[in-house]
Amino acid sequence: MITADAFWTILVATLASINCSLVGTYLILRKVAMVGDAIAHATLPGIVIALLVTGSKHSSILVVGAGMTGLLVTFLIAFLEKKVKVQADAAIGINFTFLFALGVILFSFFSRKIDLDPECSLYGELATVPLDVYRTATGISLGPKAFYTVCIALLINLFFLLIGYKQLFVSTFDPQFAQSIGIRTTSWHYLLMAITALTTVATFEIAGAILVVALLIVPPTTIYLVTKCFKHLLVCSILFAMLMSIGGYYLSCLFNSSMAAAMVTVGGCLFLVVYLFVRFKNR
Repeated sequence: MITADAFWTILVATLASINCSLVGTYLILRKVAMVGDAIAHATLPGIVIALLVTGSKHSSILVVGAGMTGLLVTFLIAFLEKKVKVQADAAIGINFTFLFALGVILFSFFSRKIDLDPECSLYGELATVPLDVYRTATGISLGPKAFYTVCIALLINLFFLLIGYKQLFVSTFDPQFAQSIGIRTTSWHYLLMAITALTTVATFEIAGAILVVALLIVPPTTIYLVTKCFKHLLVCSILFAMLMSIGGYYLSCLFNSSMAAAMVTVGGCLFLVVYLFVRFKNR
């Protein structure tokens, strides 16, 4: 019999995994997967600054602060790559290490003024999801705040991906053809980066940088080993990410370990199994 706390934790983790796998599929196909890593790490200074300015740990305020630095890093990467002519991987590495280091310095300098555990930026707070809930005036619980955060992010993601399905599809597989038929590939690229920032920030607060990056990269990369059909890749990546989240939760309960680390471990093991299966099948 599953408990209420376990139900909410698994549900929030599953919704977060769906969010990340949807966006991560496009990142993998466009060969900019590590942009998600950059955004996840670059959110730390935004969170610290939001706490300093407002003095509040309300999730919406932290999302705004983290989102601003998340968008900033995408524009800085594009600037270094296109204007300064720095290689894409180098531009990503320079920006996310700089901003993450800046966040660590800000946290260390203002540690007495803010109530923030730096380990949460790596491991998240999945275990505390059922504790932070919305309540009515009469004290009735309306569910965890994190649940509403990931639901809103999921609705925005689905709306964006449905509206821009054709544009994103064509510009992902054939950018030159997309430009020839009037699709603004640069604009759609930045919109995708904005959605990536939104998704990363919405998931970062509860999952941390480690799990966010794993959910963005591992599911679509694993499924890409067995299918090249885009629609199958999207659907199967979602299923893989859900399995990764649910399996990781029970693994963390079994060994009393970090939930984020357990979910990433499950994802890595599943990737290895799929890889070995593909190699054996192709012999």
